Formats: sequence, structure tokens, C-alpha cells
Amino acid sequence: MRVLIVDDHPIVASGCRALFARDEDIVVVEASDAESGERAFASERPDVCVLDVNLPTVSGFELARRILARDGSARIIMFSMNDDPVFAARAIEIGAKGYVSKSGDPNDLVEAIRQVGKGGTYLPTAMARSIAFAGPAFAQSPLSKLTAREMEILRLLSAGKSLSEIAWLVHSSYKTVANTSSIMRQKLGVRTSAELVRLAIESGVA
Repeated sequence: MRVLIVDDHPIVASGCRALFARDEDIVVVEASDAESGERAFASERPDVCVLDVNLPTVSGFELARRILARDGSARIIMFSMNDDPVFAARAIEIGAKGYVSKSGDPNDLVEAIRQVGKGGTYLPTAMARSIAFAGPAFAQSPLSKLTAREMEILRLLSAGKSLSEIAWLVHSSYKTVANTSSIMRQKLGVRTSAELVRLAIESGVA
């Protein structure tokens, strides 16, 4: 089984490789950002992709969207420091087969790769429980009002990117990104981009 790990922290990538050092049936391929990850997917044709949510340019969510546009059957696991159930729910909505928190048990990632590699799905028990019983708390989270694409644009705004830069990064038009930014302000009840940025930081998107 070929596993593509896309993460910009060498220690994380090496840690993932170490987890499978004794498994001769698993080959680990590494990439450090969305662009190299997309190229690696096209050239290596991995059985499972493990994508860090917080990549240097566009996020793992955007990379997942691009990979699934290439191959709708791609098996993707999102890997993140953020264990907010909203992030896991958005990952599932865009087509990911699993979501694992970096702060959890390392064996969660091993189990996720094995389950998703077999064609299944995986969420750590605690996270699955959080999603199932989030109820009003989930609905009250500002992020629950946003789509995965809107969360991506919000993240890039908080990183100081202009609307033109964001349009180039997400392969969209300036008009579409500007309209999306306006829709987000309406959804979240804020007036300015500065307020959007503050909300992004408070919500853990940045």
C-alpha cells in the first residue's frame, strides 16, 4: 500500500514514516505543500493520502478538493492539530474518508490508514462522539455556518492574502472570491475584512 503524507513539518513526516518502519507492505511517499502533494498524487498514485490541514499555501482542504477533482475515488485522511468537530465535519463533507487529530494517539493514524486503505472510513471514537453529540454547541460555532471553500478563503484572508492572491491560489476568479468574502461577512454578521480576520483567529482557522 502506497501512502502519501503531505505535511510541511519534517518531524511529523519522519514520525509517520517511523510508525510504519516495520510494515514492509506500506510505502510512504512525502510532500511538503499542496502543490508538491498534487504532483505526487498524480505521479505516485497512492492508495491513501494523509493531508495536513494547515499547509503553507492553500490548506489540506483545498488540496483534497483538487485531488478528488482528479480522482473521485481517492482515499483521503485529514490530519490536523485542530480537533474541533466542525473541521472533521467539513472534511467528511468534501469527501475525506477519515479525520485524525495530531494531538491524539499515534495509533489513531495507523488505524485510520489501514481502515481507509481497505475502503472503509475512520474517526477516533472521541471525535465521532463529539460530532454525534455536539448539538447546539456545533450550531453556535461561527465555523458551522461556512462551507469548506469559505473556510479556505477565510484562512487565506487571515494570512494577509489579498483577494487577487486568494483567487490565484484557489484557482478561481477575483469576482467569485470577492462575492464569497461578502457572503461570509453576511453569514457571520461582521462588516469588514478585519473583523473576518479576527474571527478566523479566535475560531482557530488561522
